[in-house]
Amino acid sequence: MSTILIVDDEFMIANILELAFEDEGYEVVKAANGRKGLEVLERERPALVITDFMMPVMDGLEMARKIREHPLHKHLPILLMSGAQGSIGRATPELFAAVFDKPFEIMKVIAKVRELIGPPDNSPH
Repeated sequence: MSTILIVDDEFMIANILELAFEDEGYEVVKAANGRKGLEVLERERPALVITDFMMPVMDGLEMARKIREHPLHKHLPILLMSGAQGSIGRATPELFAAVFDKPFEIMKVIAKVRELIGPPDNSPH
């Protein structure tokens, strides 16, 4: 199953992404901060992570570094969504496969996900 982990403390954004990706046929799991994201990552083994930068407890940059330290997740695609810190994400291409500035165009995000992990398993499209 092509599962996407969305890590964002802004519930509206997380829900918009969830609905869009479920509509495309992907499985979606969510977490509200980086620490919770790491817990969900271990449990769910997603094919890709979409994360916000600014979050309580653990930000997206710290979470991405932790993911990269784990041998199983060294090559896991991580997309960064950021309001103001996009330049930090772009300066660390070893962490992020792509960086999208908020507000983002959902179709561009979906296209990047398809490029990175392919269409969802059992895709109706």
